[in-house]
Amino acid sequence: MNIPQVHRIGRIAYADALKMQEEAVASRAAEKLPDTIFLLEHDPVYTIGRKRDHSSLGSAPLPYPVVEINRGGQATFHGPGQLVGYFIFDLQKLTPDLHLFLRWIEETLIALLANCGLDARRREGLTGVWIEDRKIASIGVGVRRWITMHGFGLNVGSDLSGFNAITPCGITGVTMTSISRELGREISMEDITTRAEGFFSKNYARLSSADATSPNS
Repeated sequence: MNIPQVHRIGRIAYADALKMQEEAVASRAAEKLPDTIFLLEHDPVYTIGRKRDHSSLGSAPLPYPVVEINRGGQATFHGPGQLVGYFIFDLQKLTPDLHLFLRWIEETLIALLANCGLDARRREGLTGVWIEDRKIASIGVGVRRWITMHGFGLNVGSDLSGFNAITPCGITGVTMTSISRELGREISMEDITTRAEGFFSKNYARLSSADATSPNS
């Protein structure tokens, strides 16, 4: 199976990235684009899934804009120092199973973090990736006729102050962490982006295999 096309975008405004995704989804549906991954950083922004309950955004004025989008989940923060990965995949051609796709993202991030020397895990009943009781990566996807969009936010830098104004992912009392905080030194975004590209490309074939939730580390 071919590996996905990967685009390393750098830092981009959220509205521009959303437009980029929308265009890519249309192109993928028309089979004018192969399965594609965008790796990038965002200007500071809060996002939340389309739902009535916006309590995770809090009641006080927020320091950055809020965007409501077509993914699952409560509020999260995106900003510099966080690696964001967006997947434009045709699951109908891989595995028409959204649950499996989410587990694949988690397990690939766990393998990436193990490569960084960190023991990351899932937590039962909670989508995302954790180190003990600290959350290091958030995941939320949207699907249109089995074409995916959105993806993950992996905290790389040590500055996590953007999360302080919200209840991240609607989980009361959650502690957010990052690769740099866990390792006790600042890790470059370039390094983690390169590793992420390698791990997601290597594990892509597992989306259509029986053991898709257990990628190699």
